[in-house]
Amino acid sequence: MTIYDFRRIALSFEGAEESSHMGAADFRVGGRIFATLASAKQGYGNLMLTSEQQAVFVEELPDIFLPVHGGWGRGGATHIRLSAATEDVLTGALQTAWKLRVDKNAKSRAKTSPRAQEELAKPRRKTGAKTRSKKH
Repeated sequence: MTIYDFRRIALSFEGAEESSHMGAADFRVGGRIFATLASAKQGYGNLMLTSEQQAVFVEELPDIFLPVHGGWGRGGATHIRLSAATEDVLTGALQTAWKLRVDKNAKSRAKTSPRAQEELAKPRRKTGAKTRSKKH
């Protein structure tokens, strides 16, 4: 698999969008990241999983999955070695990360009060340079 396959599959899920975080492509649903290509130069895609999900992937396919180094990895961020992955494995892994993000988004919305949900749903004015009328 390649970064192009990663992108194609990530964007095939309902509501998925490509964005950018710190100069790297990321994939979001509901505005929240579920996968990135931050390690593409090293041949990896990154999945935002739970620590438990990560452990299962790494145990079952250690030649394909490995934790991201440091705290992100301890929190579930997982590399997938693209050159070693099949389309089925990549699709399943991305779907797992996407579904986790969808479920977390739903839980987050459920915790938000109805009034706050209304406020969040209102269109926002873009912020930018303030315009002032010049006095002569």
